[in-house]
Amino acid sequence: MRVLGIESSCDETGVALVDASGPAIPRLLGQALHSQIAMHQAYGGVVPELASRDHIRRVLPLMDEVMAQAACTPAQVDVVAYTQGPGLAGALLVGAGVACALAAALGKPAMGVHHLEGHLLSPFLSVDPPEFPFVALLVSGGHTQLMRVDGVGRYELLGETIDDAAGEAFDKSAKLMGLPYPGGPHLARLAEQGDALSFKLPRPLLHSGNLDFSFAGLKTAVLTQVQKLGDGLEARKADLAATTQAAIVEVLVKKSLMALDRTGLQRLVVAGGVGANTCLRVQLNAACAKRGVRVHYPELALCTDNGAMIALAAGMRLQAGLARADKRYSFEVKPRWALADAAA
Repeated sequence: MRVLGIESSCDETGVALVDASGPAIPRLLGQALHSQIAMHQAYGGVVPELASRDHIRRVLPLMDEVMAQAACTPAQVDVVAYTQGPGLAGALLVGAGVACALAAALGKPAMGVHHLEGHLLSPFLSVDPPEFPFVALLVSGGHTQLMRVDGVGRYELLGETIDDAAGEAFDKSAKLMGLPYPGGPHLARLAEQGDALSFKLPRPLLHSGNLDFSFAGLKTAVLTQVQKLGDGLEARKADLAATTQAAIVEVLVKKSLMALDRTGLQRLVVAGGVGANTCLRVQLNAACAKRGVRVHYPELALCTDNGAMIALAAGMRLQAGLARADKRYSFEVKPRWALADAAA
């Protein structure tokens, strides 16, 4: 069973094809991705209308590229999957519309997929795939969540952000420091040159006793430091970046360890864009090694939004008998959609 996945929830257009035949983990046959970073840089953030228009331009050429990689024709695709939500409404509509139109033209079923479920399951495409059950740290864009995962569709929310997510804390802090869009990766690179002990920044909710997150206060503290430094910011920017990153990473690491303690599980999965952060990986690996806990990450190319994770999630749901791809080609998108609502 070949599953074509289309991702268009924000500012990346992704298309991929997986083979989900039999009980084995779906195998990636081909993928292609276009990032809109260069287009949005001039505006300092994603412009939804421009994002939607660019998805329209990119999705079919990317599909042709994937078909060529996989030595496959569209007629050989068995299911067309697409990101149904959450995300930008206009961007989601492009992917959903193209997927359902393609499926109708081919006489094949279409299937909507939860964007975060794609991230959650993306490490199964890595060279070191996890096994169920595990604790998942989802750090993708505006989402920071800890989940207990007992199987496909079997998700228990342990804690989540109550305001800004970790990715937003990186991006917004970077913008306050005058770093280019997208801020998170620029801040992480700059932090390598700084001293993480240079400033005192808060670790919100670190000692709250629960597994929720809050990063809005950290962003405010960074703003205060930027204002205090004034013209001296440039000389101390690397130090402030390093201190900001250290605060975010410490909260993520300690909350993840707390989730492992509370569940008694010995396996951690980290997924989403912030999962590519080197500092986070180093500290999580070290902390988990001391406890004998296995940590799994998606390949770096699969940390960002991509079509492979959408095709994978659809394939794994179909294998588990939790979803039925049908030939009803009407569709709706869900810009706001809790992962718990997509559970089995």
